[in-house]
Amino acid sequence: MLLPSLRTLVLSGCRTAGKGLRLNNVQRPPLRQWVARRGHTTVVAETGATSAPGAASVPNAATNRIVGRWLLGCSGLVVGAVVLGGVTRLTESGLSMVDWHLSSKYQQFPEFKIMNHSMTLTEFKFIFYMEWGHRMWGRLVGLAYILPTVYFWRKGYFSRSMKGCVLGLCGFVCFQGLLGWYMVKSGLEEKPDSYDVPRVSQYRLAAHLGSALLLYCASLWTGLSLMLPANKLPNTRELMLLRRFAQGTGGLVFLTALSGAFVAGLDAGLVYNSFPKMGERWLPDDLLAFSPTLKNFFENPTTVQFDHRVLGISTVSAITGLYLYSRRMYLPRRAKIAISCLMVMAYAQVGLGISTLLLYVPTPLAATHQSGSLALLTLAIWVLTELRRVAK
Repeated sequence: MLLPSLRTLVLSGCRTAGKGLRLNNVQRPPLRQWVARRGHTTVVAETGATSAPGAASVPNAATNRIVGRWLLGCSGLVVGAVVLGGVTRLTESGLSMVDWHLSSKYQQFPEFKIMNHSMTLTEFKFIFYMEWGHRMWGRLVGLAYILPTVYFWRKGYFSRSMKGCVLGLCGFVCFQGLLGWYMVKSGLEEKPDSYDVPRVSQYRLAAHLGSALLLYCASLWTGLSLMLPANKLPNTRELMLLRRFAQGTGGLVFLTALSGAFVAGLDAGLVYNSFPKMGERWLPDDLLAFSPTLKNFFENPTTVQFDHRVLGISTVSAITGLYLYSRRMYLPRRAKIAISCLMVMAYAQVGLGISTLLLYVPTPLAATHQSGSLALLTLAIWVLTELRRVAK
């Protein structure tokens, strides 16, 4: 008598469990069913009585693409700021706007007294609005980082690590603005013993440009990492060497771009306008004219131009080597395209640099050369992103 009762109890429990499973399937939120069908491992946060109003979901593939596109857009705005800042420097407009008031105090500062005392109002308006546009663009960059960060944070689009990343980016944007004003301030100081052309400190200019490049690289790297699918490759010794080679090459591209700030800050492009020699010699007489010797690398225009030449040639040589080495192994099509584009851009950038030098630094060509450094850095980051996805 006990056996039939036990069997009835088991069957009844199974039917009840089956109903529960079907009920759970019916009650599962549509978004969770979609995530399950897509095979994502990211779970959707349950909306309950204790959840915050407006909370949506933790990050998934769709939200990652949204955040990635936003960061790529922000990196594009940073490119605009760097290019506009370069043109502002080339047109000597950076010291025209000394405060935010409509009535400028430009006539009280050294650049007007020494260089531009005969400047007309129309000429002043040009340099003023160049600097005004650069500053307003900087504010636009700040808003493009901060406002979407607040929105995406409230929507739950950021993982824990991404929260730290975007906070760092927003903080870096604010620091970049303060550093820009600190740079401009160096060009407004009176120097009674000097009648040289007033200019901002090349150290502060390099710091301002370097921080902008770091912000750009971090935004671009993170955006591409969120958007590009992973490459499935075996973890071979050759691929590990290629990745390290690419990392070193990317660092060299960054260093070469940064050295351009010292060239611009000292007007070093106007010292020796010949190539490949500097004047009549491979090594000019005044290469190490300053004492102590280390000072030449940052304050001697001849040494600064020489260093930029060496770095440029080293960079294009390293990129050529990277391209040739990559041809020896199997890589996905996208990675091959990235490395090929990097090599083509490297030679184009060298051509722009030599042309700028030989033609005595015309503003349009010099601005194109400065923009080319950003294009080269962009392609280097793309290559590194592709190779970062090699499976360990």
